[in-house]
Amino acid sequence: MDLCHPEPAELSSGETEELQRIKWHRKQLLEDIQKLKDEIADVFAQIDCFESAEESRMAQKEKELCIGRKKFNMDPAKGIQYFIEHKLLTPDIQDIARFLYKGEGLNKTAIGTYLGERDPVNLQVLQAFVDCHEFANLNLVQALRFREGASDLGFGG
Repeated sequence: MDLCHPEPAELSSGETEELQRIKWHRKQLLEDIQKLKDEIADVFAQIDCFESAEESRMAQKEKELCIGRKKFNMDPAKGIQYFIEHKLLTPDIQDIARFLYKGEGLNKTAIGTYLGERDPVNLQVLQAFVDCHEFANLNLVQALRFREGASDLGFGG
């Protein structure tokens, strides 16, 4: 007698019913496992889709930053406007000043042109820009030369 696969004639009616229940539960478990495998595959597909969309958004943002830098370097006021319109920069004076202070990809002469405008907003940005610099414990000459290329901005000697 094979204990793993007994002949139906060798089983009592209670054992046959129990075997049928076990087979039914086994079938249900296998179906549940397949459903879980399908759900996991769907989740992985959604993750891949999300990652592709995120990469696309990042590429779009990088493209907009590049366009904004070019615009700024040609016409600083239009460049700032572009950054704000595309939500790459807020219209907050402090945010604009910090953005100019970092100067990533921005022409220093264009930064100086923007800060040198006599428009009230530009003057506020200039003040906030100066506040971004740390001049403590520097003598006058060190402070004037503090930032590499400060003369390119039209502020130094």
